[in-house]
Amino acid sequence: MNYRHIYHAGNFADVLKHAALARLIVYLQQKDKAFRVLDTHAGIGLYDLSSTEAQKTGEWLNGIGKLLDADLPAKVVEILKPYLDVVRALNPDGPITRYPGSPKLARDLFRPQDRLSAMELHPDDYHTLARLFEGDYQARITELDGWLSLGAHMPPKEKRGIVLVDPPFELEGEYERLVDGLSRAYRRFSTGVYCLWYPIKKGAPIAAFHEALKETGIPKILCAELHVKSDRDTTGLSGTGLIIVNPPFTLKDELHALLPELKRILAEDRYASQRCFWLRGED
Repeated sequence: MNYRHIYHAGNFADVLKHAALARLIVYLQQKDKAFRVLDTHAGIGLYDLSSTEAQKTGEWLNGIGKLLDADLPAKVVEILKPYLDVVRALNPDGPITRYPGSPKLARDLFRPQDRLSAMELHPDDYHTLARLFEGDYQARITELDGWLSLGAHMPPKEKRGIVLVDPPFELEGEYERLVDGLSRAYRRFSTGVYCLWYPIKKGAPIAAFHEALKETGIPKILCAELHVKSDRDTTGLSGTGLIIVNPPFTLKDELHALLPELKRILAEDRYASQRCFWLRGED
């Protein structure tokens, strides 16, 4: 995968990830107490979909581009509203040209008491992200390998929070690093909500990854997957997955409503599918 995220911003994987992140934020805001979002692989925060890079792949056209104009059931409209309100606010003149990365999405949903810690290792991307949030006292941007933050930055001082782990998957062993990173962070911050993203493509060790997550012994692990096409004839991304640890009690029902609609809208062939289930927990 070419992980400079500008090539993939707004694609079907972003749609599911960002819709879920928005729901997690809204849920934590049901209590007045502050919380922190820790974004371990933050990117540049805001993406220009009219750029040469985004136009080269056009992935957003089959993601947010389809979703914004889709006819949706009322319940799904309500579920997606926080996420899509942010996207639409960034594009007030109509056609979509700007898309929020996860740190920008989180920040735009915050109340005055909520905080963001965003980690980015790539020097150019770090400086771009730091400029985006320059002078923002609710956001702390750090040039750091996000994997290290899963130890050093746990727990957040607010003792409430969402930890988003969205690694580049450029190297071998990233699925194992996800499991190890989650285990380390959970030992320090067992009450946090964790949202881990992973790619689904031909040959990906998804079953072994799920089994390793079960073996951590973490009590509540929810899994959501969206496959937009068959992986038989492609070496690229055919699906996207999320692991949510300590999910809000409302989230599974929301995903059960949302995922079939995302499959309907974003499917690229007749093999598209979706599922949401407990790896460990309530079933």
